[in-house]
Amino acid sequence: MAISHVTDQNFTAETGSGLVLVDFWAPWCGPCKMIAPVLEELDAEMGDKVKIAKLDVDDNPQTASNFGVMSIPTLMVFKNGEVVDKVVGFQPKEALASVLEKHI
Repeated sequence: MAISHVTDQNFTAETGSGLVLVDFWAPWCGPCKMIAPVLEELDAEMGDKVKIAKLDVDDNPQTASNFGVMSIPTLMVFKNGEVVDKVVGFQPKEALASVLEKHI
């Protein structure tokens, strides 16, 4: 599966079922750029168990506000539409994988 880009309009539909990791990010954010290849690797390794999505906070401020995102990158794990985990800041792949494994 490829990483999907979600918006204020389709966020609920995209995160409503299964396990979804959402990366709240912005193009100008340095740590967000650093985490992008980590997410690509996770998608390649775990894409059958978890969907990975990115939400640009500049283009979609409503959703970021709804979830109280104050700093980016913020990564939230949704299970059937509910937030079950949250990580703020750059994380190595192993750390993110272990966060996801808890919910699979």
